[in-house]
Amino acid sequence: MLRLNVYFDNPVPREGSYEDRRGYWAPVELWHREAEHWSTLYQKGMRVLVEDRTVHDEWEDSEDNARVTFKIEARRVGILPHRVHSVIMRERSGEPAVSQNTEQAGLPASKPKKRRGQSPAD
Repeated sequence: MLRLNVYFDNPVPREGSYEDRRGYWAPVELWHREAEHWSTLYQKGMRVLVEDRTVHDEWEDSEDNARVTFKIEARRVGILPHRVHSVIMRERSGEPAVSQNTEQAGLPASKPKKRRGQSPAD
């Protein structure tokens, strides 16, 4: 099992940008045979996409008090590319690891896309 604590934001459009309104933290559990391996991939602050269902969770704490919360039982958790610097593929059939960093791979750096209504000086 892989257990993550994820912040679910609620972005609301406000004057050309977004404001987070009433987001919340929730525990996310993913049951998968490779969960231990995946736990090494996820890092604090990483943006993820969670496909899930919310489950009512009840338990007793150390003082025998009844406790209730909600948790997310995830079907899938994906890494979003925000703040990802590079991707390194593991070796296959004796081949060396390959980095997918755009600078190292010789790919051109992407240029920021111009938004509609943006002046050339922006």
